[in-house]
Amino acid sequence: MRNRMELSFSALSQNESFARVAVGSFVAQLDPTMDELTEIKTVVSEAVTNAIIHGYHEDNNGMVELEVELEEETVRLIIRDRGTGIHNLDEARQPLYTSKPELERSGMGFTIMENFMDEVVIESEPMVGTTVTLMKRLSKQRALCN
Repeated sequence: MRNRMELSFSALSQNESFARVAVGSFVAQLDPTMDELTEIKTVVSEAVTNAIIHGYHEDNNGMVELEVELEEETVRLIIRDRGTGIHNLDEARQPLYTSKPELERSGMGFTIMENFMDEVVIESEPMVGTTVTLMKRLSKQRALCN
């Protein structure tokens, strides 16, 4: 089975929960475990929050684009902003690094994504935007229970 969806929404912090719920509902058709679903929703939250806070600096005129593709036991997520981009990607991927310490950000977003997903690809260009592609293969253990 192959299925996909696309969403685009304003870069407003309240839309982060909308993105989590929308992705969770869409992915549910693959019958993931609770842990898998929680991990997927968490990485969506991290990536969308990064786009809003860091990509657009909370300028709600920006749009966050979200794509989800399901194929067999694989979930592929793409979260894109057309904001300021990341000037030093290696530095941004370091645990505890944050470009917004005044907002008490933990700097763990990319680390969380890397721990919860099987593949994480981050492409960014200053003043063009950032695209985060995340991929997770769902466990086969779930399929054995059906």
